[in-house]
Amino acid sequence: MRLPLLALLSRGPAHGYELKQDLEQLLGAAYPQPNVGQIYVTLSRLEKSGLIEGEEIAQSSRPNKKIYRLTDAGREALSVWFEETADEPRVRDDFFMKLALASHTGLADRIGLINKQRRQYLTTMRQLSKLSTTENRDEPVAQLLIEGAMLHLQADLDWLERCQEELEGRE
Repeated sequence: MRLPLLALLSRGPAHGYELKQDLEQLLGAAYPQPNVGQIYVTLSRLEKSGLIEGEEIAQSSRPNKKIYRLTDAGREALSVWFEETADEPRVRDDFFMKLALASHTGLADRIGLINKQRRQYLTTMRQLSKLSTTENRDEPVAQLLIEGAMLHLQADLDWLERCQEELEGRE
């Protein structure tokens, strides 16, 4: 959440609720909606680390609001972030750990785990498919997010099929 907030602040000063709305509008309903409390906690941490500065703005009929702006250190952190590549293979996948430990411990049936996970992926794909055809049709970033998630899910389903074939072949 830190770096996306910095990126939004690069466009100009904003307060926490504006940043929440910007994220929701940009990413659409497929992306988990940010919690406004989490946003304000993150903004406070960014301010303490010197990546943003906050300024209290008095309002006559409402409580004061705090407007945040990016510092030079924040711009540098953003520059570094955009230059980095994402190299995160899913080697530490929680489901795979369950699968590996299931027969080793006798606590679960591996094929049962695979089938349960498959159902979850298919349910998630149906939900994303509905989002793709309804709420986010005119939002290209949200559509790309949904498409990427669907492709990852399809790869995960293919991998589950491979796991089941391998495990059934050894029994």
